[in-house]
Amino acid sequence: MTWDWSYAASLLPDLLHGLVVTVQVTLLASALAIVLGIGMAVTWHLRVTVLSPLLLGFARVVRGTPLLVQLYIIFFLLPDVMPALSPTTSAVLGLGLNYSCYMAEAVRAGLAGVPVGQWEVATALNLPPRKMWTRIILPEMIAPTLPVIGNYINSMFKISALVSAISVVDVFNAATIAGNSTYRYLEPFTMVGLLYLTVSIPVTILLRLAENRVAQRQGSHAA
Repeated sequence: MTWDWSYAASLLPDLLHGLVVTVQVTLLASALAIVLGIGMAVTWHLRVTVLSPLLLGFARVVRGTPLLVQLYIIFFLLPDVMPALSPTTSAVLGLGLNYSCYMAEAVRAGLAGVPVGQWEVATALNLPPRKMWTRIILPEMIAPTLPVIGNYINSMFKISALVSAISVVDVFNAATIAGNSTYRYLEPFTMVGLLYLTVSIPVTILLRLAENRVAQRQGSHAA
């Protein structure tokens, strides 16, 4: 099969629209995953009775089952017990819940790495718990954790192609629709791969720069 430039050009508007949907889903799911991940990690750190082991069990179940199965449960099974969610909302919820369990582990590791002196300062100042966490502990934890969270977001962007299975018209689904309608798959899926690379490569470079900056900052502090 030879490459058809005119056909490839005709696909570009639909693929770019699908790429926008992919980025939107990724950003919304990332925000959800970060918020839930921080909440889970803090709950584990404080060892909240009942809630902490429940969240730990939830995280183990989520990490031990395929993301595609979780998306199917949210989109196809949850409407049996609650109002149906749109495909996009289901995608954001599924990705957010899934990655929150990984974000939580990254945040928990970051909390474990907070110097003892910072906890002592917070205690000595007799700060209310909310101020202690928001002004001292979490800011201290963010820098070393940021590259890991960034890697998870980059991974989420690429694995988000799975949301096409629940009818989200993302960039992958747009390519599938085009290929199924013309029986030409070379152009749409090649272009999808290039579009993913166009986004993921710059993000990867920025993550490496962030990691280097964090390493330099930690080195300067150690010195």
